[in-house]
Amino acid sequence: MINSVRLNAVDNVITVTKTTEVNVDLGEVTTNALIPRGHKVATKNIATGEVIRKYAQIIGYASQDIKAGDHVHVQNVEFRNTQLQYDFGTDVKAVDMVPEDKRDSFRGFKRPNGKVGTRNYIAILTSVNCSATAARMIAAAFGPEEMAKYPNVDGVVAFVHGTGCGMAGDGDGFDALQRVMWGYAQNPNHAGVLMVGLGCEMNQIDWLIEAYGMKQGPLFQAMNIQDVAGLRKTIEVGIKKIHEMLPIANEFEREVCSVSDLTIALQCGGSDAWSGITANPALGYACDLLVAQGGTGVLAETPEIYGAEHLLTRRAVNEKVGQKLIGLIKWWEDYTARNKGSMDNNPSPGNKKGGLTTILEKSLGASAKGGTTPLNGVYKYGEQINVKGFVFMDSPGYDPASVTGQIASGCNLVTFTTGRGSAFGCKPSPCIKIATNTKMYNSMTEDMDINAGAMLSDGKSLEDMGKEIYDTWLRVASGEKSKSEAQGLGDYEFVPWLIGAVM
Repeated sequence: MINSVRLNAVDNVITVTKTTEVNVDLGEVTTNALIPRGHKVATKNIATGEVIRKYAQIIGYASQDIKAGDHVHVQNVEFRNTQLQYDFGTDVKAVDMVPEDKRDSFRGFKRPNGKVGTRNYIAILTSVNCSATAARMIAAAFGPEEMAKYPNVDGVVAFVHGTGCGMAGDGDGFDALQRVMWGYAQNPNHAGVLMVGLGCEMNQIDWLIEAYGMKQGPLFQAMNIQDVAGLRKTIEVGIKKIHEMLPIANEFEREVCSVSDLTIALQCGGSDAWSGITANPALGYACDLLVAQGGTGVLAETPEIYGAEHLLTRRAVNEKVGQKLIGLIKWWEDYTARNKGSMDNNPSPGNKKGGLTTILEKSLGASAKGGTTPLNGVYKYGEQINVKGFVFMDSPGYDPASVTGQIASGCNLVTFTTGRGSAFGCKPSPCIKIATNTKMYNSMTEDMDINAGAMLSDGKSLEDMGKEIYDTWLRVASGEKSKSEAQGLGDYEFVPWLIGAVM
């Protein structure tokens, strides 16, 4: 196994692959201090105020003089807000599209509206926290024994949350919650939907139905506790409604579908220094394969592209798309400032322990998940994605909130890279987790589906790892359970992004 990794010739730091003692010769430099695994070593003297480069990009500035061989991390690196000049569409590469009649396939559930699901759930959506208990009690009536009668249905899931009232009736927060509710109602992994409200909340179900032109029918029902006359009766009526939906939902069967019907969330959490070296670039390669097949890859987590957004604007198909991305960056700078935060509040303590020093470094690695194809669209949180190819959706870096938005936007599959280790999973879209390093993979084999750490420990190529991820997508989309599904994750990870004042 190699002792250190240099990512670009112009970088003035390298990353060690194992904890390294003092006076160890790394070839380019001899260490002056103990360097933890995954952390950075200066390869030259760096004066106070001088830029620190990794990925051939600025990741911070020296807060004190740094000598060649020193440990480069939070003790001697400072963050500064980005001051970037943006180019638009200067790095747009043509995609060699696979002809439709030669595209790969998977076995999915075709819906009447033309969309395709990778799972076949019935959802119980709540408009407000006050109806959360009712929704959970309705879903609890449909355990393994009951569901065995409906082999084509993956389950009945209650999506409950802690908001829906005490909020303004318009603005960012209200609009985002309504987009999430509508997006989950429309997600192709749901065969049927029951919406449950209280009745007096700000987030009225009737308003949602009217705003989005939704119509009730056998597979879409709505009710309020106050109208039904109490919790007990609501639970009884809800159970009856789900019983009526199940035989209809069970009529859906898996059929051969084109890979172009996949919309895949590109997500990372519990990142470490290896995220941007192994798993994220490999996921980016898989995303390129998906796009060439006519599919869609959805990058998110706006704070985690901060400092790398200029690389994405260069890939924007036009200036309008690029400017939308910059608009999100400026919104986040204002959002964090008015809430007395900083864009560098991310990375987390765990990220820093794993070797990530600033958000700029984290973002440069995170953005690699988006591959190399053109950026075809930029979307609001939970907004329906209406173009194919590689796109971006606004969201926080907080994984449950971000993935909730991606699923609402139409993602029928989720891919999640992690370096520190994550136990995340979600419904209705199955989550595939990719380890960035072999050590963590071996300690969390029950949670990790793929070991991208093999790129360092076993010399596996970027192309082979990317193809492994792509092939796993097809198997899971066809019904194979991911590790998070096998462990039953997903019932508590529905977290709509709460924006704005709570009143």
